[in-house]
Amino acid sequence: MTEGAIPSSYRDPSGFVFRRDGVLYRQVNQAYRENFEQLIGSGLYGKLVDSDLLIAHDEVEVDPAQSPDAFKILKPEQVPFISYPYEWCFSQLRDAAKTTLEIQKIALDYGMTLKDCTAYNIQFVRGRPVLIDTLSFETYVEGRPWTPYRQFCQHFLAPLALMALKDVRFNQLFRVYIDGVPLDLAGSILPARTKLSFALGMHIHLHARSQQRYSDTVIDKDRTPPRVGRQALLGMIGSLQAAVGRLNWKPKGTEWVDYYSDDSYVDDALKHKQKLVGDYLDAAKPATVWDLGANTGMLSRIAADRGAQVVAFDIDPACVEVNYRDVVKSSEKNILPLLLDLTNPSPRIGWDNRERDSVQDRGPADLVMALALIHHLAISNNVPLPMVAGFLAQVCRSLIIEFVPKTDAKVKKLLATREDIFPNYTQEGFEEAFREAFDVRARSRIEGSDRVLYLMSRK
Repeated sequence: MTEGAIPSSYRDPSGFVFRRDGVLYRQVNQAYRENFEQLIGSGLYGKLVDSDLLIAHDEVEVDPAQSPDAFKILKPEQVPFISYPYEWCFSQLRDAAKTTLEIQKIALDYGMTLKDCTAYNIQFVRGRPVLIDTLSFETYVEGRPWTPYRQFCQHFLAPLALMALKDVRFNQLFRVYIDGVPLDLAGSILPARTKLSFALGMHIHLHARSQQRYSDTVIDKDRTPPRVGRQALLGMIGSLQAAVGRLNWKPKGTEWVDYYSDDSYVDDALKHKQKLVGDYLDAAKPATVWDLGANTGMLSRIAADRGAQVVAFDIDPACVEVNYRDVVKSSEKNILPLLLDLTNPSPRIGWDNRERDSVQDRGPADLVMALALIHHLAISNNVPLPMVAGFLAQVCRSLIIEFVPKTDAKVKKLLATREDIFPNYTQEGFEEAFREAFDVRARSRIEGSDRVLYLMSRK
């Protein structure tokens, strides 16, 4: 791999991303010169940037990371937080698919086409899916088949169909199949009726059979590939758009979606908690906030309203879905809802276990909010309090955390069906566990409850 390149940026000879002095740059190689000049000169770059479909960049005078091959160095707009498809809710993946197809249609109007359609090239910036790979385009050649067709189906259509028609948790297949869900696997899981669907039958089932038929065929370099004219290509894109648009998933009411509408808090207690969170945020003044166990994001928005870039993590796909739909509906620009199981957080995966970063790799945040969370980790999942403190110390500089004692109705419910084997789960035990990694800056009991809210700073 090129020295200085980001570990995930090694597949494309057109260029790569590298980091220098904490700033991210993209090197464009000589091999991509003609395509880059057409991207800029045709007006496609300007059109996509103006439409909030492509990340903007500046051309800068910076020493290249690999001198012999360098054509240009770009400084792209810095993305606040890099996320991955296995952390997205259904609507995030669907919107990413729609964005990819919209870009492809626009590119054809400017004489270019996408040469890849990986979901990892899409990120959520200011609440919207945006293409971040400037080097994803090449000159369109009339009659040439659309190269990333299979990749689009594996990265978008197949997982969306599985999530919509079988189980929304099938997006976790991305953690195993980093290059997208194999179409034969998707076809074997999907309901049999999808074979009769024109779009799913063609783009998944027949596509999978075609892959299997030719998987062992020796490539004849002299054989002329079948021509796919412009109108046929537009028809394929339109068919994929229709297929994606027809897929839907409705988040059902869960314990977590309805969390703040049950008896967890009386109104006064919740209002006091909100005020304390706001006061602690004002004291810490974070630029970046991770809300762990964010539910549908009610408390995340207290931080967002103060201008922080907020990543709102939750384990429940329904909560993340509702949160993301609210972000879209209200055009919120600094909240990113994501899926995360803290007991099995996103790991390093891919080539050399470095192609995709773990959650810890993407931190630390200026501040983490861990509200109504500690009892689920310590009691539901048997994670010792010192280990919770150790994890949080890795991912934040400051911490707003809520201790929920055994006298609380939620903890009583957790202990109702199991033996209490948690003698150290007390306020004193909690403070002792966190003392090694954090200093307590403030603590306040939440009115109308036995819960205590803390503001801490990492030592």
